[in-house]
Amino acid sequence: MIAYHGTPVGGKREDAAKFLAGRHALVPFPRQDDVGIVADVCQSFVFDNGAFSVWQKGGTLDVDGYTAWVEKWHRHPGFDWALIPDVIDGDEAANDALLADWPRHLRGVPVWHLHESLERLEELANTWPTVAFGSSGQWSSPGTKPWWKRMTEAMGKICDEHGRPICRLHGLRMLDPEIFTRLPFASADSTNAAVNGGSVSRFGIYVPPTAGQRANVIADRIETHNSAPIWIPSGQGEMDL
Repeated sequence: MIAYHGTPVGGKREDAAKFLAGRHALVPFPRQDDVGIVADVCQSFVFDNGAFSVWQKGGTLDVDGYTAWVEKWHRHPGFDWALIPDVIDGDEAANDALLADWPRHLRGVPVWHLHESLERLEELANTWPTVAFGSSGQWSSPGTKPWWKRMTEAMGKICDEHGRPICRLHGLRMLDPEIFTRLPFASADSTNAAVNGGSVSRFGIYVPPTAGQRANVIADRIETHNSAPIWIPSGQGEMDL
């Protein structure tokens, strides 16, 4: 499974470069601070349209500006894909309209929000090579019991009798071993390492001296784990219900 670490990375720029070297990164449209470093030192990277920030803080997503940004970078050999613009708390018609407007020559990934219908998830999975899962509505907090129940329903909709998903899956804000080791994800992302590299409280009395080193420790711990090869409901989602 590919672990995309969200940027920007705190601390000194040389520490950020050391942290990102050889890793995979996610660059959000509203915070492009590290895109140059990412393009130089990462194995690969993806772009985030910034819908989560809009959802949290308000404002309007600049769809045209984001599309132009992706157009500029999509030929870079490290570019994997870009999240197609979406409205996290929007209705399915609004998000389908954004998908229809997306230029197909740009490698895009649609988002299925957990509050949307399972029928829409099935349609996306049958249409797109990769689908991203976004926590939303009453299931906005990954890892909770209601969230696992909803994910169990979703996996049952798009996995075959052997537990294999019909397309590649990406977990937004799901780069937690307690989550991705139980799901057949091809990739997942979070800002855990970038954000918590600035924290010393989580390291006890033996604290790595710099934010970059602390971010490396967090990322290394995440990357020692892999996603589940198949979806097995018994002993996974059901045990949390």
